[in-house]
Amino acid sequence: MNWLMRVYRHVWGGEREARRLFPPDVLEHIEQAVGRSETRHRGELRILIEGGAGMAGAARRIDARQRALAFFSDLRVWDTADNSGVLIYLLLAEHRIEIIADRGIDARVPDAVWDDIARTASAHFRQGRAEAGMLAVIDACTALLAEHFPAHGNDVNELPDAPIVL
Repeated sequence: MNWLMRVYRHVWGGEREARRLFPPDVLEHIEQAVGRSETRHRGELRILIEGGAGMAGAARRIDARQRALAFFSDLRVWDTADNSGVLIYLLLAEHRIEIIADRGIDARVPDAVWDDIARTASAHFRQGRAEAGMLAVIDACTALLAEHFPAHGNDVNELPDAPIVL
């Protein structure tokens, strides 16, 4: 991607794409899916959709994985009772999805599985099916969390279910 296109996507295009792909009704569906998911396991899912990283991100050739790790920390996804938080991060300007799992679940799931989930979601996104892609990621993470951290019935919702759009 040339420099001007990169700047456009990070400064203006990504935000526009985020509003187009994730209007309020889709965000509500995603929030409901997270809420349903968390009734099946003791994990916590957080969704962060970022249109672009601004001028600074465009100039620095931002690394989506590093950005996701920073958000994982900032949003305290790591701070759950079972160390079973999962951040699903989408950087639209770079067409990247990153899944960051806390040490409790990450120790039980090979990296290749997380990569496969991200690839499946990317295929949906490339076909213009953003909601389906995000719901597929949530479903796949739900299955893993339910297998390794099944619900006990008295679980507390430790993190908000609503997706964040930047």
